[in-house]
Formats: sequence, structure tokens, C-alpha cells
Amino acid sequence: MRIFSWNINGIRAVINRGDFAEFVNKYQPDILCLQETKARQGQAEIDLPDYEEFWNSADRAGYSGTAIFSKIKPLAVRLDFDTPDLVDQYGDLNREGRITALEFDKFFLVTVYTPNSKGDLSRLKIRQQWDKAFLKLLLKLQQSKPVIFCGDLNVAHREIDLANPKQNIGKHGFTTEERAGFQNFLDAGFRDIFRDFHPDQPDQYTWWSHWARARERNIGWRIDYFLTSSTLTSQITEAQIHPEQTGSDHCPISLTLEENL
Repeated sequence: MRIFSWNINGIRAVINRGDFAEFVNKYQPDILCLQETKARQGQAEIDLPDYEEFWNSADRAGYSGTAIFSKIKPLAVRLDFDTPDLVDQYGDLNREGRITALEFDKFFLVTVYTPNSKGDLSRLKIRQQWDKAFLKLLLKLQQSKPVIFCGDLNVAHREIDLANPKQNIGKHGFTTEERAGFQNFLDAGFRDIFRDFHPDQPDQYTWWSHWARARERNIGWRIDYFLTSSTLTSQITEAQIHPEQTGSDHCPISLTLEENL
């Protein structure tokens, strides 16, 4: 079973350029988790008869949003979580379509588009509240069965996870607070699966700026992740980053599980 995650930064644009069809035809994911869909179901011309589609779109048009396309029928679907504290001057995080979760026979699968703390860090405080609330949700799900969660977490955890760590210390995506929020997932027992398979491999990034030919030069950040309950690690056979796939400023990542799941 191959599960992919991809921040596509606008599904309509990726489809119109032909990148989405190219990706699906090439990789044939069993389950595909998307972030930043920036659309509602039906607004994009998608022809994927083998997949069921589960969308969680933001109230605000053309903004945020997550979705999961699955060849495997889930037992249940869950969207967002209701936390009244997650409101700031920009809006209510619970109305931005940031979480889509499916329950399968042997695990929960959650895709997430974590809020960006913004260049001036004006959303850092609520981002910290989000991280705590999201971890609480994951731990609650894990009481029933193991959890796989994936998506754009908008943070590089360690210095190895971005090309220029020294000059980015304290900037959004690499603040002490955001990195600590990520560490809390690990301390709670979740595994950063890519790093389990590639513990010291440098230059592995999932997002690149549009400026100064950053992608061509591989001046990037690893901010897209698969994390899993520790009980699943023995059943994971591969974790990969796919920088060869274009169409977004992020590239897809993937996780391969034993078929008996």
C-alpha cells in the first residue's frame, strides 16, 4: 500500500497544467492526501473513477483546504476539530479546511495543512495553540488504533532539514517554538518516518522558494512529513521524497506499508 502526500498549492492549476494527471498515472497511489487544494469539490475537473474523494474546503474561496483520494473505502470520515481558542485576527482555523481524517480497519489516516506563522510571526501564538490541539486529537484517535498523519507541517525540525539553517534561525518555519511543537509529536511517541529510513541524509527537501532558482539549486526546506504511531514502524517498508515531480512549490512524499494492512 502506497500513501502519498502533496501540497499542490492549488488543485485547479495543477490539473490545468497536466501535472496532476501525470503524477497519478506515474505513481498510482493507493491513497493520496492533498493540502492547499484552494477549491471545493466539483470546481476542478477530476476523472479518477478508482478513487473516492473526501474534501475539506475552507469557507474562504481559493484558500487552504485539504482532501484525501482513496482507492480503499474508509470506515468513517472526520473533518477538523472544534477548538474555540483557534481564532485570531486572520480568522478561525477550524473554518480553513485544514484537517481531513479517514478511519480504516487498522489505522487512522490524517492529512493536515498546519497554519503558517507568517513572516512577521503574527500567527505564531495561534500556531502554538494549534500544535497542542492537533497533538491532543491524534492521541485521542490513537487510543482506538494506530495513527498515520501527513502533510505540510510548516516547520523544518532540525538543521539538516533546510539548506540554510543559520540564517533562518528565529524566522517563520524555523523558530524555537515551532520546532518544539514538532518535537512534542516525537516525544509523544510518533515517528518521523523519513528520518527513520534516512537519519543523516542531507539535502532532502520538499519545498523551495520561487526566488533565485531555489529549486534548481536545491536550496529548500523539508516541511512535509509522514509521522506514524510507533506500533506501525515495523510494517513500513519505505519512505521517500519525490523532487522530480513538478507542478507545485512542494513535491510529493510517500510511505509504503505492508499489504496486509
